[in-house]
Amino acid sequence: MVSLDSLSLRSPAKLNLFLHIVGRREDGYHLLQSVFQLIDWCDTLHLKRIPENEVRRVNPIPGVAPEQDLVVRAANLLKDFCKLEAGVEIDLQKEIPMGAGMGGGSSDAASTLIGLNNLWNLNLPNETLCDLGLKLGADVPFFIFGKNAFVEGIGEKIQEISLDTPHFLVIFPNQAIATASIFQDPELTRDHAQITIDGFLASPLLFQSNDCQAVAMRICPEVKQALDWITQAVPGSQPRMSGSGSSVFAVLDPKTDVAKLENLLQNLPKGWVGRVVRGLNKNPAYNLISSD
Repeated sequence: MVSLDSLSLRSPAKLNLFLHIVGRREDGYHLLQSVFQLIDWCDTLHLKRIPENEVRRVNPIPGVAPEQDLVVRAANLLKDFCKLEAGVEIDLQKEIPMGAGMGGGSSDAASTLIGLNNLWNLNLPNETLCDLGLKLGADVPFFIFGKNAFVEGIGEKIQEISLDTPHFLVIFPNQAIATASIFQDPELTRDHAQITIDGFLASPLLFQSNDCQAVAMRICPEVKQALDWITQAVPGSQPRMSGSGSSVFAVLDPKTDVAKLENLLQNLPKGWVGRVVRGLNKNPAYNLISSD
């Protein structure tokens, strides 16, 4: 919904259909290969022009300081880059769990850059927004790119990929895992053989592993508990973790009784969050993304 002075965007989560760690750069950053699938589990971002030259956060997330808040950082980054005197009021309604490995914070930052590029009439190309987004987090450029993708490097090498949009069962066992604790673990697999897009598309069922999962299960037992819950609820499924955790998911067969499954989700352990979601082809904000 667009008006002269305000803008509202839905910020989608993503799932890693697989995640391979294929190497490590000299600066310590890990090199990965993954397929990112957008899903319709979304936060909602409201942006409103204000006359003051400031970034004003409404209803901030408890415990998150402004200098750590990705939407505030994104807005200030854009202001500084464009040497702009402008103001915005930001209200973010969170639905995507924090620390779940589904990219909620990165998606919110991407939506902030996309939205303010329009609200402030900056007309920056997609490539520039992606470069800025990478300063905020490795997953931000993917959400700015706005389509499902085969992702490589540290997350900056993005190629569009055509995917089905099935239903997924996603569970967050209410335990955040620090990404650094995964990638600093000496037992993390770092030499997975590289694959190609064509190889994935030819046999996607062969690529359903997450190299972070074994480490995450050791650090956070709730990951295995959530995987076991899905295995029991959806026999024959092959659940796995998304990103560096701790959310887990399974692709649902088209014949799955979704209503029955949603009833089962009412009996999740206390504090857990679970949803049946649908895959998306594009970021809901895609129509606002500038062409290069």
